[in-house]
Amino acid sequence: KEGIQASLDATGKFQFTDQLTASTQLLDFLAERLRVQLRGEGARHDVVAAVFGAAPDDDLNRLLSRADAVRGFVESEAGANLLAAHRRAVNILRIEEKRDGHAFDTGYEAHLLKLPEEAALAAALEEAGTRIRLDIEAEDFERAMEAMAGLRAPVDAFFEKVIVNDPAPELRRNRLRLLARLRAAMDAVADFSKIEA
Repeated sequence: KEGIQASLDATGKFQFTDQLTASTQLLDFLAERLRVQLRGEGARHDVVAAVFGAAPDDDLNRLLSRADAVRGFVESEAGANLLAAHRRAVNILRIEEKRDGHAFDTGYEAHLLKLPEEAALAAALEEAGTRIRLDIEAEDFERAMEAMAGLRAPVDAFFEKVIVNDPAPELRRNRLRLLARLRAAMDAVADFSKIEA
């Protein structure tokens, strides 16, 4: 792999030129080989990219499990619909963050959730976010996907009933922060922006 400065010595062992980065370089090399192998076995390249685009992970078995769970999720009806909502949320955030000149954090204010649909989404995100975090820690990626799939109905209702760019600046900011929370909850598992439509 380009960037790895290693060679085999006479005994067949890797010799890294910079011992301080040897483990990082080796993990990068193995992850790249796994990526190539998954693609060779017919894995969706966008799913592989999404899994590898999430938080760095040095456990190859865990990456395989995550890739299987993400593939199953994105190929389900609930997953496809939630991915469409994720794209919509990410597009809105990208436009509004560019317009405002800063990223929106995930710290929405509960007292500014004026409509039932935004309050329901906030409650669903709190519950799902906790479940997703615990399931990831337990390396149960299929359960994390189930928790994520549970967001479909409240997300659909939010986009159907709530105007994100409300004329009231505080409501607009709060709704954008709620969408940032949705993006963060989903991206904890994989970088879903890499999944193709």
